[in-house]
Amino acid sequence: MYKSDFPYFSNSDITYLDNGATTQKPQVVIDAITQFYTHYCSNTHRSSYGSANKATMEFENVRKQIQSFINASSLETIIFTKGVTESINFVADAFVKNEFDTVIISSLEHHSNIVPWHMQGRNLHNGLEVVNYDSNLEFDFVHFEQLLQKNPNSFVSITHVSNAFGKIQDIKKITKIAHKYGAVVMVDGAQSLVHFSVDVKDLDVDFYCISGHKTFGPTGIGAIYIKEEYLQKVKPYQTGGATIHEVTFEKSTLLDSPYKFEAGTQNIAGVIGFGAALSYIEDIGYEKLHNWEVELYEYLHEQLLNIEDIELYNDTTNAIGSKSFNIKGINHDDIGILLDKQKVAIRVGHHCAQPIMQALNIKGTIRASIALYNTKEDIDKFIKALNRAIGMLKD
Repeated sequence: MYKSDFPYFSNSDITYLDNGATTQKPQVVIDAITQFYTHYCSNTHRSSYGSANKATMEFENVRKQIQSFINASSLETIIFTKGVTESINFVADAFVKNEFDTVIISSLEHHSNIVPWHMQGRNLHNGLEVVNYDSNLEFDFVHFEQLLQKNPNSFVSITHVSNAFGKIQDIKKITKIAHKYGAVVMVDGAQSLVHFSVDVKDLDVDFYCISGHKTFGPTGIGAIYIKEEYLQKVKPYQTGGATIHEVTFEKSTLLDSPYKFEAGTQNIAGVIGFGAALSYIEDIGYEKLHNWEVELYEYLHEQLLNIEDIELYNDTTNAIGSKSFNIKGINHDDIGILLDKQKVAIRVGHHCAQPIMQALNIKGTIRASIALYNTKEDIDKFIKALNRAIGMLKD
């Protein structure tokens, strides 16, 4: 439906179903990046000549765009980072480390929301608590509240959408309960904006991390929303050029947010490309985008149910994007190799979510993950290739 907007599909005959890892880029994003490098390539917030002023204006316009896109309260609350991984590490080190005795996460977290807490010396039941899940991988709210009762004033860090299983967690409900016990909430939104709209005011989250490359934008760019009341409490993650108000050999004074958090030359082209990606989504509209993805996700699930010996780990309830499964008696790596031979791109492995895989007593899964530009024909090609691979491995 939208494939013609993405040059990748004109230059490749691959059936691409690895969108949970990264999305393809529409021509408008590529054009925006090329335009910067070929017409006004300059550093931002430093020089006053024409192209430098334009670069700064375009850069800051994307900050305004993100503020509006996620309904943030002010420009000061939007800080550019390399992506969700850096955003989580930034908050972990610059805010959580010495302020909170306990961090609470869900069972479905990506390693980027587990390892930073281990680096602080936290482990299970020793500064780190993990919320249980049910047979459909749903968040256990009873257990969550029990953890908060035992550990009030904790820091809660939760993924919005599971990269491995596509489960959508009820962030608004999680935040409401957490705040009742004085907890602060950060959300890993890496897999969110590509599938549905996000309103940080409505969710009432304290921190929200977003990614460019998961959302039709460039790699190496993302942003974090920090609720205004925490802007003075979070310390700069790093310092240097662009963060400084005044420097002498005796002392340094920093600028206000967001600039005190954005040290050094930023990924200017990446920011501009990210803005173009968000504009692309806005032009299509989230209602149309989401409705198509829901229909396609249901279709994918239905087709998988027809495969003999399939092992699914959740249904389509509160899920979007990624669908993980295995075939009884067959190694998932072997499936990945044979699908690649048939020009179908999926992902196999633990998907940077080893703890939930261990809890399910599996080493990994086969994961197909969809995006806006995928079609039912893509699903049909995938299923045909999958059946052929299974047949070869069972012979």
